[in-house]
Amino acid sequence: MRALLLLLASFALLMPPTVAKAASPENTLVLELPDGTVVIQMFPERAPRHVAQIKTLTREGFYDGLAWFRVIDGFMAQTGYPKGKKGGKSDLPDLPDEFKGSTFRRGTVGMGHSDAANSANSQFFICFTDNGCKILNGKYTAWGQVISGMEHIDALKRGEPPRNPDETVRAYIQADGAPAAKASKKVGND
Repeated sequence: MRALLLLLASFALLMPPTVAKAASPENTLVLELPDGTVVIQMFPERAPRHVAQIKTLTREGFYDGLAWFRVIDGFMAQTGYPKGKKGGKSDLPDLPDEFKGSTFRRGTVGMGHSDAANSANSQFFICFTDNGCKILNGKYTAWGQVISGMEHIDALKRGEPPRNPDETVRAYIQADGAPAAKASKKVGND
């Protein structure tokens, strides 16, 4: 038996490692948060309209500087409420629901919406836990999954809204490359 186990272990060492399919740069959203960088693989095959809208808003700079305005421990963190507007969405049209294949677990990114059907627009959330987000299955569109940096979502200040909410420093599509850093407003010597 011991010889068989050694043989199997040796065989396993000779096998090439399994490599997860890398997300396409065109379908990879990067969020720079105060605590670090979060990388999200988007799923255009599941939610083509939602992914297209996220890309459009990201490329317009919509998410840069927006607060994580709803961060509920054990559930999710939400952003996408535009600055300086009374309404909680962008000027783009609302989206039809794309619930097919929407299963929520830790790191799943879904689109927020009002109580009305087909009302998703710019707000999105990221799930903290598997169990806390199960109730969203079949009710919200899942359009992405965090593939690295989930610890930075975990570090967001909690509250509805948090007292001093964290903001997304900048967001970009990986294929476009990181935009140039904005000039600092700091005056004086470092």
